[in-house]
Amino acid sequence: MTKVTRAVPHLSEEEILKSIKQTRGFGRVQKWLAILIATVDSCPAVEIARHTGLAEQTIHNLISSYNRLGSQALEGPGKGNRGRAYLSLEEEVGFLMPFFERAAAGRIATAREIHKALEKRLGHSAHLTSVYRFLKRHGWRKIVPRPEHVGAREDARRNLKKIP
Repeated sequence: MTKVTRAVPHLSEEEILKSIKQTRGFGRVQKWLAILIATVDSCPAVEIARHTGLAEQTIHNLISSYNRLGSQALEGPGKGNRGRAYLSLEEEVGFLMPFFERAAAGRIATAREIHKALEKRLGHSAHLTSVYRFLKRHGWRKIVPRPEHVGAREDARRNLKKIP
């Protein structure tokens, strides 16, 4: 017989239902449902996993952290949200402002120059491609004309230059 998974009643059933209604995102709702099932009707983790669509190990981990931390276990930062960004979006705008002003005055700012300034601001090295993504994110691009047309034919150009 399998072990019954029980959750410590940090919150009442009504509070859990209220949290489910206020929660955005399917994954977070699934986790709250697992807590609800473990609180109201203690059953094996296999059954909770079957009802919620989560993995059995996820149920074990979730109930364990909920028993230790309470509702804070479910109120984490979530996925995404620029977790590894060097600067926040507001800091990026502030950092780029002098370069935007110089560009508006007609002086060119190169990616290498911005890269050096970024490394100086951060205090450690950063890859050059991160600077290019940084500039793309803020809509800064430099349009450079090609030296010659893509579909140009060398023989047609030579014939055009000949004077009869």
